[in-house]
Amino acid sequence: MDPETRTKWENFINPSVLKTRLIAASIYIAGYQSLREVIIGRIRDFFWHGFNEKGDLIDPKYQSEVLSRNQSPLYASLDWLKSMNVIDDSDIKVFESVKCLRNDLAHKLLDVASVNGLPEDLDKRFKELADLIYKIELWWVVNVEIATDPDLCSQDIDEKGILPGRLIGLQMLCDIALGSEEQSKRYQEEFQKLLKRGK
Repeated sequence: MDPETRTKWENFINPSVLKTRLIAASIYIAGYQSLREVIIGRIRDFFWHGFNEKGDLIDPKYQSEVLSRNQSPLYASLDWLKSMNVIDDSDIKVFESVKCLRNDLAHKLLDVASVNGLPEDLDKRFKELADLIYKIELWWVVNVEIATDPDLCSQDIDEKGILPGRLIGLQMLCDIALGSEEQSKRYQEEFQKLLKRGK
């Protein structure tokens, strides 16, 4: 058996290597889904006006101002974000790279787990994914949530201090699933302390 094939087999049957690959791929796919929700869901929620017995009530402007831009709600939403100067063409290029890697991981997961291992650009793409979530979420927080809240709009808020909840969730996911033993237990220990204080 040649050394490369032997290494691939050794990695495949090594539980810690296999688990790490599967968890890392899963976290990336979950991160992509979170980005997708930030792109589509945030806009849809902006046009949401409640619900009735038939379901959600969405302002007709959502169809005319957003969905009419493209047959795909994802690309229609990206175009709307671009028109609002939230993102630009370079961000859309980055999104395409992020999406391409997500598709590779989702459709070739067995190859990632066994033969090929994790893509070399996984860390880079994950950072780009997180940066896009941050950029879009920050825009919504500053230009919609803070701007329309009478208690907040008069305050001087440091944008650099804003950390969107989705990014906190992704960081926790990475720390718990892929971090050191100490790092992965930290959240559980802190949560237990909070519960004890609440009694």
